[in-house]
Amino acid sequence: MNKAEKLSDIIKQQAIDFGFLSCGISKVHRLDEQEKNLENWLKNEMHGEMSYMENHFEMRLNPKLLLEDAKSIISLSYNYYPENQQNKSAFKISKYAYGKDYHKIIKDKLYGLVKNLQEKIGDFSFRVFVDSAPILEKTWAKKSGLGWIGKNSNLITKQVGSFYFLAEIVCDLELKQDSEVKDFCGSCTKCIDACPTQAIEKPYVVNGSKCISYATIELKNEIPNYFKDKMDDWIFGCDICQDVCPWNRFSKPTLEPKFTANEKLLNYTKENWKELTEELFQEIFKQSAVKRTKYKGLTRNIKFLSN
Repeated sequence: MNKAEKLSDIIKQQAIDFGFLSCGISKVHRLDEQEKNLENWLKNEMHGEMSYMENHFEMRLNPKLLLEDAKSIISLSYNYYPENQQNKSAFKISKYAYGKDYHKIIKDKLYGLVKNLQEKIGDFSFRVFVDSAPILEKTWAKKSGLGWIGKNSNLITKQVGSFYFLAEIVCDLELKQDSEVKDFCGSCTKCIDACPTQAIEKPYVVNGSKCISYATIELKNEIPNYFKDKMDDWIFGCDICQDVCPWNRFSKPTLEPKFTANEKLLNYTKENWKELTEELFQEIFKQSAVKRTKYKGLTRNIKFLSN
């Protein structure tokens, strides 16, 4: 076993010890094969009002612009599937936002992992990311063998599903690259058939501007009439294309207590949501990703569904 293989094995074992679901490695290179797809997606305005997606185009394709000496990308996944879910008749919050904000929780785990690794293998240059930089994380996770990108554009792992966060450590270590895995979507079109807004325009192509998650989180103006009677009671995010995915029957509850939902969130009825005050919003969603939409945005979504 050479040095790159030894280091890779240590990193993967440490990642599992830190609670990560899986860990894979890919060699840094410019994502030439993704350039046309990204260009077309932006050109066709599938990003809607997410103008930030137009920024840092070259950086999204070339990790060396994030870390000059980058040689390897360590991709990791972290399970967030909740043990308990919302009242079935309530307005819905995406499961990833049930608990505390994943950005800080996962990033803290990444820094802890890196510190531990540096104590074991010596110093190295790195940057860590959790849905927080212009990096095509699903592409790198796929290249690292964590799973395949499904027809709903989510990363899916065989016998696991897709209810997990992705994170990356871009570093200057020479590591052993993992192999990509096969696409196991087969002829299944459940995610495409189930999407009430037809956001999955064809397999592997999601028009973000038609997505319920976009309408309830990213969109800052009034929700267009296009979404009327198509929101399926979602007020923050949407899990439909994941909930119907056959691979998610393997989902197991997360072991991270910080991702546990506030009891009020789980038990609220539609009437409770309609009466939501700013004070209660701050209490229920303290340190939550839901704060991104603010009280104003969440109540806008509730009103849109109630009218």
